[in-house]
Amino acid sequence: MGVKGLAALLIMLVSVAATGAVHLVFPEEEEVVPREGVMVANLQGAIEEGGGMFMAAAISPQRVREVLQQAEEDASVGAVVLRIDSPGGSVAASQQISSLIKDFEKPVVISMADMVVSGGYYISAPADGIVAHPGTITGSIGVISTFVDLEGFLENLGLETDVIKSGEHKDMFSRSLTEEERELMQELSDEAYNQFVEDVARGRDLEISRVEEFATGEMILGSKAERIGLVDRLGGEEEAVEMAGELAGIEDPAVKRYGEMGFWDMLISPGFQASSLLEHVVLPEEVILMDKAKRGGEPRLRYEVR
Repeated sequence: MGVKGLAALLIMLVSVAATGAVHLVFPEEEEVVPREGVMVANLQGAIEEGGGMFMAAAISPQRVREVLQQAEEDASVGAVVLRIDSPGGSVAASQQISSLIKDFEKPVVISMADMVVSGGYYISAPADGIVAHPGTITGSIGVISTFVDLEGFLENLGLETDVIKSGEHKDMFSRSLTEEERELMQELSDEAYNQFVEDVARGRDLEISRVEEFATGEMILGSKAERIGLVDRLGGEEEAVEMAGELAGIEDPAVKRYGEMGFWDMLISPGFQASSLLEHVVLPEEVILMDKAKRGGEPRLRYEVR
């Protein structure tokens, strides 16, 4: 500090001493909340984008985002356990949820319940840890797309369809596929399959060639999944909480449960179309086929078991 600076400081101290106007203000210390909790959230159902009324429970990107956001905003939560039970579902929704889990800053551990297959495994792969029961059904790494060929059915009813199209293959799902169109669908399926395999390899830190050995669409038990590297540890929710605590550096984690869904929440939550439930309970097959014919029946690529 120069001579002028020292002089200015001296004048200020003399002024303060003369007036007695000294007010020392110290910033308040922020309360430090220890990260001693592990949030546990149950996610059940098919993986879908969701939206709309009268839908049963499902695993949607929006629901997973809400769970992770709550865990992020809670300073006492050091890690998250997602207890999953799912037969898989939408390719895009699975990829979106996978990205949410991969990018989440706090440790995420998957606790597999009865069944976590196909898209269910896809969203599990990027987690920091996976725990499954020895009897959990998992795997089924593959892609499927199905549609109903209604040409013969409509002919039996004496119905004909008029099609006006722009684009050679625009009507391919309203009639029988040509050989070329089957090849096009196979290309789409293969590309989605390759994305699945690559993301599993990346998430589990495995060689792609290693994942391809068991990416045959077959379902396996948790005991085998642990042996081949798809699962880190065998056990249930308690073991998953313990693992999450280890990853977060929490010696004796306290469990904080994310709110479970009631019956009304299930009715209005994103998920399965209620019509899909009616198909298996109420409606005769002819009505179902006619409805699919009316809607065009365009298939979607799915990470699911059928």
